Amino acid sequence: MHIPDDPLYYEKFYFTPGDLGFRALDTSAGRLGTLVCWDQWFPEGARLTALQGATVLFYPTAIGWHPSEKEEFGVAQHDAWRTIQRAHAIANGVYVAVVNRVGFETGNVRGKSAPGHGLEFWGASFFCDPFGRVIAEASHDHEEILIGDVDLKTLEDIRRNWPFLRDRRIDAYAPITNRLLDKR
Repeated sequence: MHIPDDPLYYEKFYFTPGDLGFRALDTSAGRLGTLVCWDQWFPEGARLTALQGATVLFYPTAIGWHPSEKEEFGVAQHDAWRTIQRAHAIANGVYVAVVNRVGFETGNVRGKSAPGHGLEFWGASFFCDPFGRVIAEASHDHEEILIGDVDLKTLEDIRRNWPFLRDRRIDAYAPITNRLLDKR
């Protein structure tokens, strides 16, 4: 749904935003939602998918550090990425599975590889529960398969005891559909 425009990966040039909305789908493993890459930074998509009954949100992504920024911003960027995913789990009473690639991809400048350019994908895929607790986590530099249990009974209890979806004030949310709000 959301398309990034990031140095070296100008996706808005190649892709158009999705137009099917955010969906939860019934599978043999339960009702699941998949939001892709840049969608992970927008709480609205997670909420809309959870409201459709999703029990697990999957976020396949390719995110990492620009070599020139890693030393100064790397830890903070990675922490923000983990935090937003865990917040989706907590705020929506769902499990969240975040899948990220590992390795380095060289950036091209005028068709040629440029030293110091590219993206170091930080890996660290993880799976967390509706309290945001990380159940399983991969390394930063190796491909791995993660397995975590989804306990639907616990999920039901959490949603009953932390009724964030129930107690929403939808009567007060209409302004969220505006690009900007009046500063009054």
